[in-house]
Amino acid sequence: MIRVEGLELTLGDSDVLTGVDLRVGKGEFVGLVGPNGAGKTTLLRCINGVLEPDGGAVRVEGRRVAETPADAVSRLVATVPQDGSVAFDFTVERLVEMGRTPHRSRLDWSDGSDAVEEAMERTGVTRFRERGVGSLSGGERRRVLLARALAQETPALLLDEPTASLDIDHQVRVLGLVTDLVSEGQAALAAIHDLDLAARFCDRVCLLSTGEIRAAGPPAEVLTADALETVFGTAAAVGVDPATGTPTVTALRDRPERDLHVHVAGGGRAGARAVSALWRAGCVVSLGPVPAGDVAAETARGLDCPVVTAPAFGEPETPAVTEELDRLLGGVAVCVDTGGPGSDIARERAETGGRARGPSRVLSVAEGENPVAAVLDDDEVFAPDTA
Repeated sequence: MIRVEGLELTLGDSDVLTGVDLRVGKGEFVGLVGPNGAGKTTLLRCINGVLEPDGGAVRVEGRRVAETPADAVSRLVATVPQDGSVAFDFTVERLVEMGRTPHRSRLDWSDGSDAVEEAMERTGVTRFRERGVGSLSGGERRRVLLARALAQETPALLLDEPTASLDIDHQVRVLGLVTDLVSEGQAALAAIHDLDLAARFCDRVCLLSTGEIRAAGPPAEVLTADALETVFGTAAAVGVDPATGTPTVTALRDRPERDLHVHVAGGGRAGARAVSALWRAGCVVSLGPVPAGDVAAETARGLDCPVVTAPAFGEPETPAVTEELDRLLGGVAVCVDTGGPGSDIARERAETGGRARGPSRVLSVAEGENPVAAVLDDDEVFAPDTA
């Protein structure tokens, strides 16, 4: 449906887009994510023909946009812009009707009223139809612009920050509506600032930085802690939303670096809290063994911390599990026992040294106790090696 191949664009002295390749298929919702200035809006403007690239090609339904008349492009691609301002104070109904302009000609004066009515109904702006656009809030205007795009009835839809200025309820409603349109066969590409929303609603996400696609694929594969830190320049924790099962991203303050490897023994929420707190404190953290799917395991993976898992209903102390556990414990200064699932195995092997190393210092952390304080206040952890 939408195909971008080797797109290049320079504005002034800046290379804004460099070798961008992108595909959006029929019935697919793709999110375009990345920091401010990454080139997201510029890429959308190249796709809808507002900007002409210096190199590469954009095709929609097989037609090269640069070689297609503007009115024909408008029958292929509808755009919801980031800027919600409108030059004249049209009524809501009149503005939505403008979405029908590309379909009108000297031989066809049909008003497309059914498309206009449906678009207003689906976006929840019918009750505003007689009001001037200037009297609406920013969020209401954004929904009106979406209705105009829907009335355009194009096979492809571009959205630039579609949830900006919207409250939580309307954010979900708008992206849910886009999902419905996609299920009906439309192709949608949206620049989305909120990574959690992109992960929840998009089939795939493309991570754009300094004009290049750095990663593309399912949200769980693209939105990793390492990738986000590289692109956004800030540490981030990536977890799993318990309600939706999709990735959730939390930006963190500058994280210190400590040459201290801490292993967390015990899963469950206590283990998850310990992993998160120790990682934020700058420790090198590992976890396990914990049951597959355990909340602590998901937390550790979201922070790119190594974790040993065992089948949820199987034998936890298999040779493969103990071998991997011993490997992790080999470089551990301290093992924090939170008392959760799997803690007995890790504690025992940490205290005895397993098969290939000396014992680790083991600290028990009671529920509600700060694991970071317990580790950093322990003199034996930082005592010099006198052997």
